[in-house]
Amino acid sequence: QVQLVESGGGLVQPGGSLRLSCAASGSIFNIYTVYWYRQAPGKRRELVATITGDGGTNYAISVKGRFTISRDNTKNTVYLQMNSLKPEDTAVYYCSTGPASWGQGTQVTVSS
Repeated sequence: QVQLVESGGGLVQPGGSLRLSCAASGSIFNIYTVYWYRQAPGKRRELVATITGDGGTNYAISVKGRFTISRDNTKNTVYLQMNSLKPEDTAVYYCSTGPASWGQGTQVTVSS
């Protein structure tokens, strides 16, 4: 089972940028598809972006063109670059490699 730790969240003004990191344990991390989810207060968890082991990506419509998911398998890390942030992007962001493997989450707050 892969253990995941997210970092990089914080408070940012609308229009700003943040880069989230998801650091994983395990030597076979490079074969995993990794998912970034987010959950805002009172809302359901939402899939934001996905990256496969060979680098294929997919995005929610709400973030397409603003967010970029990438991975560095030499560092066992997946990134989520978030640009042009909006207040509605405020949420706890989680990375996952499947139902049994989640990080603890990192808070992103977009506010002036």
